[in-house]
Amino acid sequence: MPDEAFDLAIVGAGIVGLAHALAASRLGLRVVMLDRDAQANGASVRNFGFVTVTGQEQGAVWRRARRSRDVWAEIAGPAGIAIEQRGLLMVAQRPEAEAVIEAFLRTEMAEDCAWLDRAAAAARLAPMAPGRLRGALASPIELRVESRRAVPALARWLEAGGRVAIRRGVAVHGVSTGRVETSAGTIRAGAIVVCPGDDLATLFPETLARAAVTRCKLQMMRLAAPGFRLPAAIMSDLGLVRYLGYAALPEAAALRARLEAEQPDHLAHGIHLIVAQGADGSLIVGDSHHYAQTPDPFSSEAVDRLILDEFAAVFGVVPPVLERWTGTYASAAGHSLVEAPMEGVRLVVVTGGTGASTGFALAEEVIGDLTNHIIGAAA
Repeated sequence: MPDEAFDLAIVGAGIVGLAHALAASRLGLRVVMLDRDAQANGASVRNFGFVTVTGQEQGAVWRRARRSRDVWAEIAGPAGIAIEQRGLLMVAQRPEAEAVIEAFLRTEMAEDCAWLDRAAAAARLAPMAPGRLRGALASPIELRVESRRAVPALARWLEAGGRVAIRRGVAVHGVSTGRVETSAGTIRAGAIVVCPGDDLATLFPETLARAAVTRCKLQMMRLAAPGFRLPAAIMSDLGLVRYLGYAALPEAAALRARLEAEQPDHLAHGIHLIVAQGADGSLIVGDSHHYAQTPDPFSSEAVDRLILDEFAAVFGVVPPVLERWTGTYASAAGHSLVEAPMEGVRLVVVTGGTGASTGFALAEEVIGDLTNHIIGAAA
């Protein structure tokens, strides 16, 4: 392609890149997105599609999740994205878990949430057969989309709006102020946002290395439809010591101690339970967490079995496994990395596995910061 000029160039067309394209297009900017793959194929489509607010880290991350959830709700209809589920039930299996939830309900993050006692939780969970059930935290806030369909639908909708062009099969091998050098030629842009996902070597590797960004590998499965509809996405005690909105509470220490005694292998493999349901009734179930610069691509049956053991503790019978897969995402301390490696360029990486849950709000912040630069470049 010949040299072309845009207001904004975005490297990476996963959910974080698409979030930046949405924020920019809403300001009337002309955007080009560049991606080396023919379609979204990484973390953006290998997840639950669960837009999680409840349990996100207190403060900026929780606020970003709340805003991002609202953006999903705004665009879902126009973009032709189905909301598959609404809400969350955090099932408490132990008294220590109940204590964590009670503490959470005393925080500002518990807006719109409620505690369901054993009888009320059992009624919501019927006809499941939870083993240990003390009650559940109920949140109406969460949304769940089918990532494999939602991410491509969002991309198509943005392109159809006329302000976003997506160039796929294009490798980017250099970025400087106002210029993106690609395998198909040079792109000129007033500003550039690099959203590399877990590619830690191609662009600005020194910046990523200084931030100690590594990769997290996870294992997930799709189970056959169980014959009933879930009232919401389901989580369990293990999530209360992983999600920082709960885990940072003092009451979580006692729960962690008990889980270390009762489920040490689950904690060692970073396992917590999320169960989400698709329109066809099948269940997305996961996940685990293993960290390395280059994780191996192999799925462990032992790890899958631990995930399914926790599923069985909540649901009783385990339906047949239809699919298994691994995914990877960039991981580092904190929720995200936003750097300005040069004038008019931003490097943006969500480093906590919450791109779908927090990416829209983070993108609004980044684009807002870049707007004056873009306008100045165009003048």
